[in-house]
Amino acid sequence: MKQPPRSHPLWFAFVLHRISGLALALFLPAHFWLLSQAIIAPARLDGFLAFAENPLVKIAEFGLVFLLAVHMFGGLRLMALEFLPWSDRQKTLAAGAVGAALFLSGTFFLRAI
Repeated sequence: MKQPPRSHPLWFAFVLHRISGLALALFLPAHFWLLSQAIIAPARLDGFLAFAENPLVKIAEFGLVFLLAVHMFGGLRLMALEFLPWSDRQKTLAAGAVGAALFLSGTFFLRAI
């Protein structure tokens, strides 16, 4: 019996890839605006950089790096689906992609503390 799509384990990978893409799309304009402050108002940028030392901001940075890594590995998974012959190991590879994303973002987080 065929499972409905939402009960398939890779549906989570699909949703996580879409959510991470949306979150990054919302973040990037704010990030570019903040970078523009280095040119327009360096003192204002210094204030933002001091604010970035807040532990809650460090946790948010961890989340951002996690989303970026998840989106990157999710994109690689999609490219593999399109260009490579695929087997039942998809579940393992998708879990490995999320694990690698967590490892990369966790490494960033530990260095930021």
